[in-house]
Amino acid sequence: MSAFRWSVVPVLALLAAAPAAAQRPTRPAPARATPANAALRARLEGLKAEVAREIEARQPLTARIIDQLYSYGELGFQEFQSSRLLVGLLRDSGFTVEERFDSIPTAFVASWGSGKPVISLGSDFDGLPATSQWPGIACQDPMVENGPGHGEGHNSGLALDLAAAFAVRAVMQREHIPGTIRIWPGVAEEIVGAKAFYVRDGMFRDVDLVLFAHVGQGLGTSWGDQDATGIVSVLYSFEGQSAHAAGAPWRGRSALDAVELMDVGWNFRREHLRLQQRSHYVITDGGDQPNVVPPHATVWYYLREMDYPHIQEMIAIADSIARGAAMMTGTRLASTRIIGAAWPQHFNRVIAETMQANIERVGLPAWTDDDQRLARAVQRLVGAPDSGLARRVDSLRAPRRVEDFRGGGSDDIGDVSWAVPTVTLRYPSNVPGLPGHNWSNGIAMATPLAHKGATAGAKVLAMTMLDFLLTPALVDSAWGYYRNVQTRTVHYQPLLRPQDRPATWMNAETMARFRPQQQRWYYDPARFPSYLAQLGITYPTIPAAGAGCPIPAAAQRP
Repeated sequence: MSAFRWSVVPVLALLAAAPAAAQRPTRPAPARATPANAALRARLEGLKAEVAREIEARQPLTARIIDQLYSYGELGFQEFQSSRLLVGLLRDSGFTVEERFDSIPTAFVASWGSGKPVISLGSDFDGLPATSQWPGIACQDPMVENGPGHGEGHNSGLALDLAAAFAVRAVMQREHIPGTIRIWPGVAEEIVGAKAFYVRDGMFRDVDLVLFAHVGQGLGTSWGDQDATGIVSVLYSFEGQSAHAAGAPWRGRSALDAVELMDVGWNFRREHLRLQQRSHYVITDGGDQPNVVPPHATVWYYLREMDYPHIQEMIAIADSIARGAAMMTGTRLASTRIIGAAWPQHFNRVIAETMQANIERVGLPAWTDDDQRLARAVQRLVGAPDSGLARRVDSLRAPRRVEDFRGGGSDDIGDVSWAVPTVTLRYPSNVPGLPGHNWSNGIAMATPLAHKGATAGAKVLAMTMLDFLLTPALVDSAWGYYRNVQTRTVHYQPLLRPQDRPATWMNAETMARFRPQQQRWYYDPARFPSYLAQLGITYPTIPAAGAGCPIPAAAQRP
């Protein structure tokens, strides 16, 4: 633990010492300027301008990483090409890399520097099933039919992290600034598959703060409780007895019947659950063929709620319904396997306010007419208002009110936020108004629009890193908020059980099926200046009304 965390700056110490109920979402008054902190501000101003220029100059590398990860389109726990690319770049840049963290083949922790503070940078890099999409073309057209792709935009975040880290590292080297930079990937975030394991197994044990980045449609951050649920991802597997489904069905016991009855039971019970819950499922194994009574079947549930006690209550209800379904069908509930989990998110006020000042300094990218044309065309394509790209940065979001919360998505950065002071930076690499987890969200994600948004985010991240590297009292204050406000009455308890392990087998069969087709479209930066150039796509390509999707030049080559 850092020795300087105990000397909290006076104004923020008063904030942290006040009862949580008495807090107000107002910015504390700044400390009175002195020659010392005036000199520090001048130094910071100069260094921030320098890292911004450095990141702008490095935009070709940022774009290359974004485009290559897009071309790989790898699903959770199978991000082998993506991990190999990033590990190579980090090692070439002087970072020490520990691979296979927590026995996850695609997880790594890269470190550079020494001493305190330890600043940890993370972002996700997994794709989504059935979201393959030609980039830069405003119509639905998969590169690989039914193949995986980046239908959220996770191909962009680690490019941002590396750009910020490389720029800050250069300053730290020259200025002899102490501190350690860590970089890690959010493996399998779409199935909340890794970060809770990272927390449990010590990735953040000596970390001072986490700056997380997630693709968005604007440039902003937030503090306090977020509009996101906690979640448990769980597989219920049943075992029965096979038999000839026509010749002797009475000799069989259908595991699929148990799955279907569990689903029916859950849907009836759902009527009597809180409005804040969200729950959904897919049957991942329903048997082999109709004339064989299924001896095994599995259903995969996401159970979401707004706090730990209610999530545990949902798990208990689901477990009881599963046991009842097994009893009704004469089958056996073979296993209840938690494959991922996420706590609700709570972000640090001190870090968020520091980051917001840098957001306002950097501002949004200078969008071109082509960027706006693509955005509006994609918005019209999905039936959203064609308002185009954001024109002003987001204001700092205050905590959500409990009475206003009606459920929402999840992200396993929540577990990290309860282990160490954390914020998420949202950066503008995608188009506003899209459905999310959809092919349309992939259209912009290997285009200049995505490159510019990630570059703007990298500047914000780098400037925020400098604030904490050069102002130890800010680190103290972040921990003061964490201890005396965030965790004063709420204590983190893992949703994972001791026996749970990362589900590294997931998506292996899917990627084995699609990867040979995807390899044809891997980006080769040694031969082409951009992925769009390799594919022969003009930016932006907007089909005329009533016309079909144009065929990219690359698809026409033998």
